[in-house]
Amino acid sequence: MVCDPGPEAWVRPPYWETACAELRARDPKMAELIAQYDGELLGSHGDPFVTLARAIVGQQVSVVAADRLWERFTAAVDGVVSPERVWAVEPEVLRGAGLSARKVEYLRDLARHAQEGSLDPERWAEMSDEAIIGALTAVRGIGRWTAEMFLIFHLLRPDVWPADDLGLRKALVARYGLPAKQPLAAWRSAGERFRPWRTVATWYLWRSLDPVAVAY
Repeated sequence: MVCDPGPEAWVRPPYWETACAELRARDPKMAELIAQYDGELLGSHGDPFVTLARAIVGQQVSVVAADRLWERFTAAVDGVVSPERVWAVEPEVLRGAGLSARKVEYLRDLARHAQEGSLDPERWAEMSDEAIIGALTAVRGIGRWTAEMFLIFHLLRPDVWPADDLGLRKALVARYGLPAKQPLAAWRSAGERFRPWRTVATWYLWRSLDPVAVAY
């Protein structure tokens, strides 16, 4: 995740007000969160390649560390985060920006797929969440979690529940008293109360942990 995308990055999914109204009506704890962060929305950086690259850079590090890495990565590509530019920059330069060898490999594979056209944004609107996850995870370094971040922050799909996300789990423990250690199936089941608006619930639960809104 990347902190504070700024108001210019906020988007208003067409379902947001409806989702908030339904979540408030059925869940008092969620109603408290929605009231607390009234007026804040999902943040997106708009470009699918940038969104996926941010997700890769932010894998397995804190929000603060992800911010620092992204700044250094952006500087390494001279501020041009595009498939062509990322592919053209030598791996050693990206490593010098603080990225692990594996993340460099993943970013270059993403750039290759984008340049070859194997990721086709024009088809995404017609595809189910699971079909998009399948297409994205064909890229090295993009697992289910990264694909789910893309569904949430770029495609704005309304009912995504990233059960593997540590921040989401931490918020569920703090807000709903769930056990901190339980099987994945239990974390998945925890989202059932929020259908069909699990994306919105996830965003508010994340927001309860961070001092500013997050975006990819």
